[in-house]
Amino acid sequence: MRVITGLAKGRRLETLEGEDVRPTTDRIKEAVFSIIQFETEGRTFLDLFAGSGQMGIEAISRGAKEALFVDNSKKSLETVKRNLKNTRFENCAKVFQMDYRSFLSMNSTPVDIAFLDPPYRTGILQDCMAQITNSMRDTGLIITENPLEEELLEEYGNFVLDRQYRYGKIKISTFRHKDFLK
Repeated sequence: MRVITGLAKGRRLETLEGEDVRPTTDRIKEAVFSIIQFETEGRTFLDLFAGSGQMGIEAISRGAKEALFVDNSKKSLETVKRNLKNTRFENCAKVFQMDYRSFLSMNSTPVDIAFLDPPYRTGILQDCMAQITNSMRDTGLIITENPLEEELLEEYGNFVLDRQYRYGKIKISTFRHKDFLK
């Protein structure tokens, strides 16, 4: 796995091994950043189920002001920290070892872009969507990655489904504040 473009283009990133981990594929990562290519510069990016941190690192590489990395796994966050050191992005990152509920209840940093890729088919994504809108700027964007058959509502708080994209068995959905739909 590598950083696709930007300041750290081509840098290798460590990945996690094991059955509990499902890294976002390069194809999906490229698709997500194609969707938000003009929205990343100077923004705060939340990588909520960070894993190796590749999505937040890609955001920083493409000009995000900062990235927040959240994962409840110590092993995952050790990998995130090594990847941040390797890309020299430690000063643009905040790392939190906690579950998503705890983070969302204590977070005071308004988020511009949130990327949510929790374990599939657990109900976590739906629960997280119900809570994350309180951490978002009104001009923000929520991006979800989930299997095609996993359903999401069309509205969570003031954030409504904007677009959906299909990549094989995976679906990427974007949600925007109802007052800022494009």
